[in-house]
Order: sequence, then C-alpha cells, then structure tokens
Amino acid sequence: MHISDGILSAPVLTAGFIGTVAVAAYTLRKLDLDDIPKVSVITSVFFVASLIHVPIGFSSVHLILNGLVGVVLGMRAFPAIMLGIILQTILFGHGGVTVIGVNTMMLGGGGLLAYGVWQLRHHVNINKKEMIFGGLAGATGIFSSGIVLALSLVTTGEEFIATAGYTLAAHIPVMIVEALVVGACAAFLAKVKPDALAGQLPLTQKSSPVKEKATAANEEASK
Repeated sequence: MHISDGILSAPVLTAGFIGTVAVAAYTLRKLDLDDIPKVSVITSVFFVASLIHVPIGFSSVHLILNGLVGVVLGMRAFPAIMLGIILQTILFGHGGVTVIGVNTMMLGGGGLLAYGVWQLRHHVNINKKEMIFGGLAGATGIFSSGIVLALSLVTTGEEFIATAGYTLAAHIPVMIVEALVVGACAAFLAKVKPDALAGQLPLTQKSSPVKEKATAANEEASK
C-alpha cells in the first residue's frame, strides 16, 4: 500500500508532510521512556510484515498490521508506523523520500482509527469482545488506509481513478485476513498479558453492568 515517488502532485505531498509533522508532534507528547521497548518491538513487527509481498496482477499486496499496532500501542501507533516507514524507505527503497509524509498519514492514520474502534469495546458487555473489536480494528486500519490511498491518487489526477479502484479491490482480501489476525492476537493477549494491550481500564473501572446492578441492589436492600 506504499505510494512511490513521482506519482503524487506537489500539493498532496506537501499536505502529507504537514499532517505527519502535526500528528507526530501530538502523539509523541509526554512519551514515557518505559514505552520505548514496547514501541520498538511493535515497530519491528510492522516493518517485517510489510516486507512480505504477494503479487496480484500488475500490483502486489502484503500484510500491513497497522490495526494491530493501534490495538497494542494506542496513540503511539502513529510515530511507530512513521519510524517503520522511514526505515523501509532508507533500507529497501519502499515508497520513497518524497512520499514519507503521505504514506505515514495513510498507514499511521489507519492505526489511530483502529485504536479508536478498539476502545469501543469498553461500551459493550459481550463475550469475546476483545476478538470482535480487535478484528474490527484490523479491518478499519486497512479500510481507512485504502481510502486515503485512493483520495491521494484521485486528487493528483483523474487518470488514477481506475488505479485507485483496482488497488482498493485488491486489498479487500487483506482487510479480511488482517481482521482475523488482529482479532486472534487481541484475544490471545487479553488472556495471557492484558497489560500489553492499549487502553486497558484500571481494575477499579472494570466492573461489568451485571455486577453494577447487583451492587446497586445490595445497597438498596441495606437501606
């Protein structure tokens, strides 16, 4: 899903860099030094996953896992993905220097939206909600990134409309696979190491609606 050098117009490239700098500055505020090892490990996962390409026609697809990055790192997903994209550009020439901003907004923005979807699990009380919302987060990361990719191409020129549509269609299988992968990872981590997941509520806030009703009933009876 990386966009290469020489495709996008100057205004689109400029907007990408401005947006990346602004969002990175916001998401890096008050970075805890204890978070750095965790960010480094997840950045490595994102970096490696993006190197395995599967050819489809004149294009290719690969696992992106920006949804998983959002589920694990939360707001730190954006700088982590930005670092991964920079390393991919420098070491392997993926995309290019001029499109680092657009590619970061595309994939890092998807990671942030995935985190937003992941946080919705706190508002429901259903079985396997970590798997369900993890899967939705994984799909959201790919879908939103695909929309940004298509908009970047279309705003550059009408000749890219067909290419944008083809690329979106090619990533539908990836969206499904990533939903399954991220959902399974979220469910596994929720069981073995819940603190590894982003947006965990403090123990004092984790009472379920059923327990809350029972507590309220006991308090009423005691009166």
